Amino acid sequence: MPYWRLSACYLFYFAALGALVPYWGLYLQSRGFDALAVGQLMAILGATKIVAPLLWGHWVDRTGRRMPLVRLAALGTVLVFGTVFVADGFWTMAAAMTLFSFFWNASLPLVEAVTFNHLGSRPAHYARVRVWGSVGFILVVGTLGLHLESAPLAIVPVWVLTLYLANWLSTLLVPDSPPVQAAGPAPTLRGLLRRPEVIALLGACFLMQLGHGIYYAFYSIHLKEAGYSTGLVGGLWVFGVVAEVLVFLVMHRLLIHFGARRVLLWSLGLGALRWLLIGAFVASLPIQIVAQSLHAASFGTFHVAAIHLIHHYFPGRTQGRGQALYNSLSFGAGGAAGSLIGGVLWVTPGPLAAFGVGAFAALLGLWAVWRWVDLGRRY
Repeated sequence: MPYWRLSACYLFYFAALGALVPYWGLYLQSRGFDALAVGQLMAILGATKIVAPLLWGHWVDRTGRRMPLVRLAALGTVLVFGTVFVADGFWTMAAAMTLFSFFWNASLPLVEAVTFNHLGSRPAHYARVRVWGSVGFILVVGTLGLHLESAPLAIVPVWVLTLYLANWLSTLLVPDSPPVQAAGPAPTLRGLLRRPEVIALLGACFLMQLGHGIYYAFYSIHLKEAGYSTGLVGGLWVFGVVAEVLVFLVMHRLLIHFGARRVLLWSLGLGALRWLLIGAFVASLPIQIVAQSLHAASFGTFHVAAIHLIHHYFPGRTQGRGQALYNSLSFGAGGAAGSLIGGVLWVTPGPLAAFGVGAFAALLGLWAVWRWVDLGRRY
């Protein structure tokens, strides 16, 4: 298994995300966009995740070749990101973000499928590769947050572009892998999507990421409005991802001991608690530290358990489209819905209502997993 080459790909992908997600809302705000516009623009990043992974995933499952398309998507991101620098209004910025995120959001599901195929009979060890993505995120969030204490927010897209270039270079080193063939007749995608446990799992993923859509678009703004410095904002983001890294290191043991279903249930419950703590107690730094520690559950354990089940539910040549559906419905549709809801609710009735919606969504996802996921089968 090409452990370090895959790890480098994750490291630079999520390093770029570390420059984009925590600071892009602040960057847009510095460009003169109000809360509703920020929510709508951030929703574009999620909306393209609905379409791009499905189109690229369908293409790759037809050809069986993943890494050539990953490299094409990464290069396309680098080439079109420059349109952000010349965007001078809402619609031109919306067009620029749609263009670069269409390429950017295409690659990760394909890399996930390649990683699981390289892992073979050891899928529980996925977190040992994925952890390097969190390391990249931490390094960039912390470093850029400190840089922004003295530098203007206009430096944010320069960082993003540089890391997009590094990510493309890292994809050139990763070897492709054929899909793992399912035993017996290959299932159809339509048949898989009729299974209640698959529907419930994808629904829970959408609901969990709805809360994260609010968080990614407005958490930094929420902290800044409460008087936190840019360095402290970056520090809280870093702390959350450090908690994620620590749980990744033991995730294979958690999956083996508890099973993915139980991990999902606990993750959704703790995710609901996290959104309530962020919405109601932003003025308390100790409570925000506790809330950020729960990123280990709301993202870390949830993502690994969910993608573990997706890998089992979508075998053989449905892998690419399975990973694409997971990304499209969760990070895409869920993230976009959260960004839009946050933008609508942020000023009136306010942040507590916005994060309260995220908490309710997580609890609804918990009910769906408890009711339908893992019917008669334990992964």
